[in-house]
Amino acid sequence: MSINNNLEPQESLSSKSIAESTFKETVLDDGFFVLTYQNESSCIETVEREIDNTFIQFHFCVKGSSAFQFNNGTYTLNIKEESSLLLYNPQRNLPIHLDISPNSWLVTILISIKKFHGLFSQEADYITFLSPDNKDKKYYKDGVISPSMAIALNQILNYNLNTSIRHLYFKGKALELLSLYFNRNEEANVEQCPFLVDETNVIKIRKAKDIIISRMAEPPSLQELADEIGLSLKKLKEGFKQIYGDSVFSFLFDYKMEVSRKLLEAGEHNVNEVGHKVGYSTSSHFIAAFKKKYGTTPKKYLMSVS
Repeated sequence: MSINNNLEPQESLSSKSIAESTFKETVLDDGFFVLTYQNESSCIETVEREIDNTFIQFHFCVKGSSAFQFNNGTYTLNIKEESSLLLYNPQRNLPIHLDISPNSWLVTILISIKKFHGLFSQEADYITFLSPDNKDKKYYKDGVISPSMAIALNQILNYNLNTSIRHLYFKGKALELLSLYFNRNEEANVEQCPFLVDETNVIKIRKAKDIIISRMAEPPSLQELADEIGLSLKKLKEGFKQIYGDSVFSFLFDYKMEVSRKLLEAGEHNVNEVGHKVGYSTSSHFIAAFKKKYGTTPKKYLMSVS
C-alpha cells in the first residue's frame, strides 16, 4: 500500500503493540506528511510504513540512534544522533522498516516529488537531484543536524499548542526544516538564533532537559540546574524556550503528565503510586495536576480507556 495523496489534513495516532509500533503521523497537505516517533522504553522498537517511489524521505535522528532495514534485513543503514538521512529512489519503493534504539527520537518528513518540485521549481540547478539529468536516479545523502535545524525539530517533538492550530504550526515547521536543510550558508545558523552561537549551548540545554527528566520526582531548582549545566539562569531560560518552545517547568509538567498517563494505562500501579513516581507527595495534588492537564481525574481516565 502506498501513501494516499487524497487524504485530508488531519492527525492520526495508530494503536501500538508490544513488538511493533507506528509513527505518530500528521498529514499536512496532499503528498506532505510529518512522522514522529519517541522510543522512551529500554528496548528496541520497530516501526514500519509503506511508501511508494513518488516520495522523497527526510529522516532526522534528534536523539539516540536508529537502523533502516532494506531487502528483508539484508542491508542496514544506520542513522545516529544529530544526523539526517535523505532517501529517494524513483525506480522502486522504499518502505520504512526502522529499528529504533532505546531513548531515541526521530522526525521524518515525507513529500511527493510533485509537491517538492512545487517548492523548488525555480531552483532545480541548486537542488542537485531535481535537475533533468538526475530525475530518474536514486539519491541517498546523510548529513549533520545544524543548531537551527535542532530547534525546529525539538519544537515539532515538544509542541505545546491548542489543537486547532497544530496543523498550521506543523506545516510551518516542516517547511522551515526543509529550507534549513537546503541552506548552503552555514553562517545563517547563527544569525537565525543569536543565543546558539555554537553547538556547545545546544548540548547544555539538552543536558538540562535530560536532567529534569531523569530527576522528575525531585527536580533541581532553576538556579541549581543552570549551575549544573554551566549557563547563567537567563541563558538557561531563553535557550530552553527557544529549543523546546516552553519554560523548563512547564515542559517538565507536560512530561510528567504523559508519563503518568502511560503508567496508569499499563495498569501496574494505582493512582497513589503513579503520583509518587512522578513527584507528587499527595494523591490530591497529583489528581489536581492530572485534571488540569487532561480535564478529568486519573480514575475517570482509566475508566474511559478500559
